[in-house]
Amino acid sequence: MERTDQLERGRNAYARQAWGEAFAQLSAADRATPLEPADLELLAVAAGLLGRDRDSDDVTARAHHEYLRLGDVPRAARCAFWLGMSLLNRGEMARGGGWLARARRLLDDEQLDCVEQGFALVPVALQAMSQGDVAAAYSTFDQAGKIGDRFGDPDLMTLSRLGRGECLIHLGEIAEGVAWLDEVMVAVTAREVSPIVVGIAYCAVIAACQEIFDLRRAQEWTAALSDWCDSQADLVPFRGQCLVNRAQIMQLHGAWPEAVGEAQRASEFLAGQPEVAGSVFYQQAELYRLRGEFRKAEEGYRQASEWGRTPQPGLAQLRLAQGNVEPALASIRLAVDQAQDRITRARLLPVFAEIALAAGDVDAARAAADELAKIAADLGAPVLNAISAHARGAVLVSEGDARGALDVLRRAWTAWQELEAPYEAARVRVLIGLACRDLGDEDTGAMELDAARRTFQQLGAGPDLERVEELSRKSAPKAAGGLTAREVEVLRLVAAGKTNRAIAEKLVISEKTVARHVSNIFTKLGLSSRSAATAYAYEHDLV
Repeated sequence: MERTDQLERGRNAYARQAWGEAFAQLSAADRATPLEPADLELLAVAAGLLGRDRDSDDVTARAHHEYLRLGDVPRAARCAFWLGMSLLNRGEMARGGGWLARARRLLDDEQLDCVEQGFALVPVALQAMSQGDVAAAYSTFDQAGKIGDRFGDPDLMTLSRLGRGECLIHLGEIAEGVAWLDEVMVAVTAREVSPIVVGIAYCAVIAACQEIFDLRRAQEWTAALSDWCDSQADLVPFRGQCLVNRAQIMQLHGAWPEAVGEAQRASEFLAGQPEVAGSVFYQQAELYRLRGEFRKAEEGYRQASEWGRTPQPGLAQLRLAQGNVEPALASIRLAVDQAQDRITRARLLPVFAEIALAAGDVDAARAAADELAKIAADLGAPVLNAISAHARGAVLVSEGDARGALDVLRRAWTAWQELEAPYEAARVRVLIGLACRDLGDEDTGAMELDAARRTFQQLGAGPDLERVEELSRKSAPKAAGGLTAREVEVLRLVAAGKTNRAIAEKLVISEKTVARHVSNIFTKLGLSSRSAATAYAYEHDLV
């Protein structure tokens, strides 16, 4: 009688998602009399959601063998599938691949028409995606989805739709891909799928939204994932990724101390979750870098790399902040060269443009900003539009087109304000201040720099605060006729008899940019020839 009560209490606790109680009661019932395979599956899921991976593996294997003993090959294959996927997600590739191969062999040997045939296609599709064959992955997910639809299996239908959505996004069909993801979340929020699939779907959909810079959806689903995790006090998997997502959103909105706290909490959920660890260490490194704790940032990027997460573009930004411009440019250039898909490139290009400008390579920065603008136009995401406008504005300032830069930068600032992103908005204000000073408007330039300084101070953005204070101490370089510092450089070289090509090589800019500067000089000084410009330079002691 006691064993029956334990079993019933365990099943009820599982239904309530009280994983600790479910594990305790089902384990007690199992010790009294070995559980039937269906109840072993419940025990395995409860163990897995408590972070007891080895217990979950052992119980799933038992359920597999029990199903085989009873002649239920499809259910045995399904257990092998989930065990294999769990092992692969934890980085145990050999064991995971072995269990998936067993599931495939059982289904092939029996030639049964069952829903498990669809589950067996999921790892095949995932492998195609990892190898870059997205079209093949989509076709395989589609095939799995048709099997799921035919048998009415919510888990398989959700996994296949999730895969198709991700594939379409990688293929550039953003709107259609997002539609699939939204349909996935309908099933998730309606609790039509199993707890493991719920967690998988949340994390994958949020990651996809972040990839395409869909901040609204990423925030909405992160909040929903947080609620789901909080409703299960003893849940371990998925909580780490949820906290990383929360930290990223808090960072964007300027809640840096809270973001640091969430990233620290996330580090407590890393056991057996290599897919999360790299993101946790990278997020921590980003926050350290922004606050000027460079040694901790360096260690964070190193740990992220060890866990398989590329340290770029953060590591290149760290090198730039440390004043190591050439190493920063070399590393970010390599990362851009290796990035094939446009979404990855969109994350790297703004950093490449910034570092290229710091290195004096305006042409490279311009090319990066132009490519980024095309991607932003295609995706139409407000965040990416703001990033693109920021990059373009920075290039225009460096090219001496301060008036053109102001129009672009004010649009970027407005976009960041609407997105409630104070740090990014303040960085744009620094550029607006410099553009105003280049146009001779010292008062507005000083006010913009001061506003940026206050924001950096409130956030604790040490490196940015130090830079803007240095800029504030320096008044705009003045020369007769209101020339900018770069225009003075160009005028001196014109007076030295240099051609536009020679000036471009000297200043590491394009001939087109030199021509723009020369035109600006002629306009500002009311001159019409290089000889007149040379005479002006000598008359005003600029040579």
